[in-house]
Amino acid sequence: ANRGEIAVRIARAAAETGLKSVAVYATDDAQSPHVSAADRAVALPGVGARAYLDSAAVVAAAKAQGCDALHPGYGFLSENPALARACAEAGIAFIGPSSEHLEVFGDKAAARALAAERGLPLIPGTGAITLEAARAFQAQHGAIMLKARVGGGGRGMRMVLDPGELDAAFTACEREALAAFGDG
Repeated sequence: ANRGEIAVRIARAAAETGLKSVAVYATDDAQSPHVSAADRAVALPGVGARAYLDSAAVVAAAKAQGCDALHPGYGFLSENPALARACAEAGIAFIGPSSEHLEVFGDKAAARALAAERGLPLIPGTGAITLEAARAFQAQHGAIMLKARVGGGGRGMRMVLDPGELDAAFTACEREALAAFGDG
C-alpha cells in the first residue's frame, strides 16, 4: 500500500520468500519502479499522494486481487488505524501494529498522554495545541520543536528557534501533515 523504495523492498522480500506481491499505484505513478517490481499491479483512483491515502481503494484492490496480507510501508496509511481495521474486516492480515495500538501511537498527543499517565519521564511538551497555545509554550521555553499530532518520518515537524518563525512553522506543519497523512 505504498510506492517508491519501500514498495520495491517489500516486493523483493516477498519474492525471496516465495510469496506473490501486488503493488498499488496512482495513475501518475504507472511507470514507477515499484509497479514492475511486484508480480501484479493495480491502479488506484486518483493521482499523487491522495491516491495512496484512500484506504477504501487500497483494501478494495487487495480484496479484488485475493491478497491475504497487506503491508502499508512507511508514511501514507502506515499509522492509520482505519486501514488496519478495514483489513481486519476484509479478512486481510495487516502487517503492522493493531488498530488499537495505532490509535494511541499514531496520534503523538495521545501517545504522550499515555506515557505521562504511566509515569514515564518526559521532556517538557504538550498534547494537541492551538497556535495560541504554541506561542505561550514557546514564550515559556524558548526554542521548541513543533510536531504535527499525526504521522511520522519527520513529516510535519519544524524546529522553531525564534518566536517570529512560529506562525509560518505551525502552518507548514499542518500543511505537510495534511498532504502526507490526510490529517493536518
